[in-house]
Parts: sequence; structure tokens; C-alpha cells
Amino acid sequence: MKTDFFKYQAQTTPYAIGFEVEKAEGSYIYGKDGKAYLDFVAGVSANTLGHSHPKIVNAIKEQADKYLHVMVYGEYAQEKPVALCKLLAEATPEPLEVTYLVNSGAEAVDGSLKLAKRYTGREEIIAFKEAYHGNTHGALSVAGNEVHKREFRPLLPMVNFIEFNNENDFDRITEKTACVIVETIQGAAGFIVPNENYFLHLKKRCEEVGALLILDEIQPGFGRTGKLFAFEHYGIVPDILVMGKGMGGGVPVGAFMSSAEIMSSLSHSPKLGHITTFGGNPLIAAASLATLKEVLESGLMQEIDQKEKLFRELLVHPKIKNVNGKGLMLAVNLGSPEYSLKVAARCMEKGLIVFWQMYRNEYLRISPPLTLSEEEIRKGCKIILEALDEVE
Repeated sequence: MKTDFFKYQAQTTPYAIGFEVEKAEGSYIYGKDGKAYLDFVAGVSANTLGHSHPKIVNAIKEQADKYLHVMVYGEYAQEKPVALCKLLAEATPEPLEVTYLVNSGAEAVDGSLKLAKRYTGREEIIAFKEAYHGNTHGALSVAGNEVHKREFRPLLPMVNFIEFNNENDFDRITEKTACVIVETIQGAAGFIVPNENYFLHLKKRCEEVGALLILDEIQPGFGRTGKLFAFEHYGIVPDILVMGKGMGGGVPVGAFMSSAEIMSSLSHSPKLGHITTFGGNPLIAAASLATLKEVLESGLMQEIDQKEKLFRELLVHPKIKNVNGKGLMLAVNLGSPEYSLKVAARCMEKGLIVFWQMYRNEYLRISPPLTLSEEEIRKGCKIILEALDEVE
């Protein structure tokens, strides 16, 4: 299988290890080598409730017994997609009330940009340096790392970039701006959190000039920071909310959410302002609904602060420069990409899966399932500290 993987399946880097997976359950992935690997990555923040959570698996099985895809998005009323959108509206503050279900976070970003331009009638987009929003052409256009963009130009025109946490750049948001798109916590840049009151001032500036604020919660959403969405920590509500990854608990999904007034602009002039064949797929919606219910009802979000505190208490070592992030979205700075990759490889040898940040490879990613136990936190951190001692 490993040979066929490298021969027939497209690769994204020259460094894939081709780890052969047998099964996954809870906080562990089991390899065909017979070993169990504690997972501190959760499919890059996607497996919110761990692997093969019984409520998600059962929801998928029950829906599969009824029907799968029946019609393109937005034509038929289907139980699970409708219930998912309704619960999202109930769980989020006004004016967020209508959800457009799509297939990925990147598609949700593209849809949100289209929505903002259609509603405002404006063309300029303000994005952020070091931002990451996905890899479709639209999402890549608002990404802030030129190394990942230059070979794919031309991209969307009229996208201008400002610096995260720098309020001096706000004067570049003007009456020509359709929207400002920003990650609530910058992901690929190393889990950079906003300064105090930064989002309050950013939202105020958007309101002053009539620009829409799009918050990308693809990574921090669905309880990862101790709130359903990270913006709830910062005293604002976005005009458009983008979600994905952990929304599905392990299945591919994304969505963008807004007020009924704003969202309705995609339905006319022209009609079919955004269309998707498989968005709102009932099987995916069933898994997402089960995930959302469990996040809201289980008490997991109330445990996140304590779990973050334990990680920070344990991850103290001379080779650790600092730990960025919030909740179970942490980035451990090891000083250099080369060293970080060696430590990640050594952790894998010792039975722990960690990863690195896309733009800042000197940071080790820690984004485990929210269901991770304190015992598993201690076990994984012990492996990281041992690897730091063993790797030169």
C-alpha cells in the first residue's frame, strides 16, 4: 500500500512519510505496524471528538440506511441539513441566523467573499499578512504568504493586505472596501491570538465605512478555544462567519453563516449566486449535527481552559522558546524548522503524532481532540520532552 500511495496518489510535499493506517479510535491512530499512536493533531483540528466517536458513527449509519445524495443544494428540505442549520442559529448570537452548507472551509471562504461583494456592491477586499484561508483560487487570493501564491498568479484583483494586530493599518479600510476577512486566531502563522480590544476596534472601523467583517473560524471553531466560536471571547459578532474542519468531526464539510438579509442577496440578481452539488449532503450533515450536539451538551468546552493550563505547565523546557495559541490550539516554538521536523519525527517514533505549522515550521502544532484526557496530555507531553532531550 505504501508503494502504491507514492505511485498513484498525488503528493503535496516531498516529505510525506506514508504512514499506513489500520484504524483509529478515541485519541489514537493504529498503524499497520501494530503500534498505537497518541494523536495530538486530530487531522489538523478536524477530529473534534476524536476518532470514530460512536455518536458520529451511529449518525452516519442511520442516515446511510435512509438515503444519501438526492438533489443539488438548496432544492429539497432534508431532515439533517435543516436541523444542523437550525441548531447553529440557536447556538450563535444575532444577527447570525442563516447557514449555507458547502464541502470545505476553502469553499466557504470563496462563498463568503462572493457574498460580501454581492451585498455591498464593492470590489476591494482587505486581508491579512501571514493569513491562511485555504487553497482554492479565491481563498489563496486572500492568503498572506507570497511563497505559497507566486506560482499560481494571477489571482483575484483588488485584494490588499494589512498587518494582524496593527491598528495603525485600519485607515486602509475605506468606503471602497467590500469586506475584511481575518482569522480569529491566525493559524498557519503560528496560532497568533488577537491583542486585547483589537477585534472591537476592527469591527467598529468596518461599521464606520460600511464594510462587512468576515471571521474565518475554520480552525478555532466548534469548541477548540472553550467557546463554540473563538469570536465569543472578544466581544464582537461578525457579519459573515466561516467554519469547517472540526465542524464535521471527521467528515468533509464547510459553511458560511450570516443574517437573513445579507444571505438573501445570493438568491437573486443573479439567482444561483452560489451553487454546490454536494453541499448540505445528508450524510455529512448527520455527522456534523451529531458533532455540534455533543460539543454543546457534553461539557467538553468547560474543560478546555484546564486542559490548556495543563499543557502549558508541562511544556517547559530550555529548547521551547514560547507557546502560542488558545485552548487546544497551541503552537510550540522550537526555534528552527529543521529542529522542529526532527522532533516531530522522533515523537512519531515514540508513539506520538505532532505536526508543524504551514508558514512557520519552527512551531510544533498541538491541536488534539477535545476529548483528550488529562492522562493522555501528560503522556504526550512526556514524549515531547523526551524527544527534545534526545534530538540535537
